[in-house]
Amino acid sequence: MPEKRILITGAGGYVGRIVGERLAAEHFVVGADLRARSDLGFEIVALDVRDPRLRDLMADLRISHVIHLAAVLEGGRDRKTDYDIDVGGTNNVVACAVDAGVRHLTVSSSGAAYGYHADNPAWITEDHPLRASERFAYAYHKRVVEQLLARYRQLAPQLGQLVLRICTVLGATTKNQITALFQQRRILGVRGSDSRFVFIWDEDVAGAILHGVRGDRTGVYNLAGDGAMTIHEIAEALGKPTRMLPAFVIRQALGIGRFFRLSRYGPEQLDFLRYRPVLDNRRLKEVFGYTPQKTSAEAFQTFAEAQRGRERAPAGAP
Repeated sequence: MPEKRILITGAGGYVGRIVGERLAAEHFVVGADLRARSDLGFEIVALDVRDPRLRDLMADLRISHVIHLAAVLEGGRDRKTDYDIDVGGTNNVVACAVDAGVRHLTVSSSGAAYGYHADNPAWITEDHPLRASERFAYAYHKRVVEQLLARYRQLAPQLGQLVLRICTVLGATTKNQITALFQQRRILGVRGSDSRFVFIWDEDVAGAILHGVRGDRTGVYNLAGDGAMTIHEIAEALGKPTRMLPAFVIRQALGIGRFFRLSRYGPEQLDFLRYRPVLDNRRLKEVFGYTPQKTSAEAFQTFAEAQRGRERAPAGAP
């Protein structure tokens, strides 16, 4: 088999470090991130994903596989910059890969690209259209990125693509916009909505990427654990009560928070809470050949147990 020489963007992140260290035991691996690092099992160079010098790096190191993980996970107030990093950065990575003769590209997309809509099916398959609204920057960027990737599949079929539409990632140390909801004393829900969530264990994200790279697998796949959890089941697993409010109350509160600059979130977050895209993972298991080690509930339990441990820890404890 041809030699694998691998470049990982966003290599300094949690998943990037896991994937990089495990692949480095088998292949040549180099990372690219905003900060250089040499304390891992592979080297990370300081290079922005928007930098055209990525092409020279790929060519000089004879990179055969690129794993593109770099993204703005929780955008700031400058949407233009966030778009430039997410969409412009991805376009630069793919264009450089094509020019440098890279054979295989893995991209971490998101189930958010399907959008938050009242008419979302109970279980969303990969054939469902991507309908993320511009109101949700992260979701919209993922939708535009996938449109860009689809064009490259036509223009540069020699570059094999593996696209993983990842649901909410959970692990013992996960911190993001969604886990912040679960850290409140009461779990907020929208009256009349079960707000079903699907979760994927962070180790399963790494496992799926490794499975794809090792087997040169291509295609588009939802990455989610088996099953889903309602907001009530989430609250029960955390040992917390729910606080179910009418939709109009939440919308007004979010609007007031944004108006007075108390929060960067606005009324659109109501749909984020009540119309979750629930990912079907059958194609992941049956076609891609990867079965997550933890179900949605088991991934959540890993997070919940760690959360309870942190809440019990005395102030100032590590």
